[in-house]
Amino acid sequence: MTTERDEPAGDGATGTAQTFAALPDRTDDDTSTFHRCLAEVSRIPGLKPAPEPADGDGRAWGHAVRRALRDAGERGLVLSEESFEALLEAAVQDPDPSYNRWFVEPALNAYGYRRVRAGLLARLVGGTDAQRAGAARAWYWTAFPLDSDGATAEHPGALELDGATDRAVLVREWNEAALREFVTNEDLDVRRCILPGLPLRTSAYRPELHHLVETATAVARAHPDDYIRHRVENQVRI
Repeated sequence: MTTERDEPAGDGATGTAQTFAALPDRTDDDTSTFHRCLAEVSRIPGLKPAPEPADGDGRAWGHAVRRALRDAGERGLVLSEESFEALLEAAVQDPDPSYNRWFVEPALNAYGYRRVRAGLLARLVGGTDAQRAGAARAWYWTAFPLDSDGATAEHPGALELDGATDRAVLVREWNEAALREFVTNEDLDVRRCILPGLPLRTSAYRPELHHLVETATAVARAHPDDYIRHRVENQVRI
């Protein structure tokens, strides 16, 4: 588990870093799915081979693949169109809410904010509960600036598309979808992962959604999970 650092993606602006309780481990740790994602990422052209360890140590394998991706990015990795889904799904399925950034950042640098955020939003709205929770964990890292020295896309025009370099793109759509999901989806991991990035002030939403902010706050305050109950009291102050 890691300590969360809050720099909200909402409103397209960064805020003062705050420290909160660590996000608990997932209740359903489907390592086999993440391992399939690691295998896909490790086959991206330009990465140093990072085969699955003979002893089956998935944690070590994850670190090896992330390191290979980081090193390739520093060498000027050029990502193909096919690499987009491999990176995004790895970011979503990564069980660690800190290390998943190593899959998010090269995708952002190569394909831009709009495409990465649209992919995460699609999973939040139409994915499995595991994908919804993972998309919320990965969304946190989409608030950070692009790295001009990072990975690039095979097709040079990727960052010239509308919203590709706009840090505020799709934030409103995400917040509204996340608010609805938090209220209606009772899955524990989904609620735990959505809450840290969920604005709980009515000014962040259209008037017709204000009642959902009150509902979300009430749901969190009455929730049997300690993390959610404690987190919401800090969240309403942001």
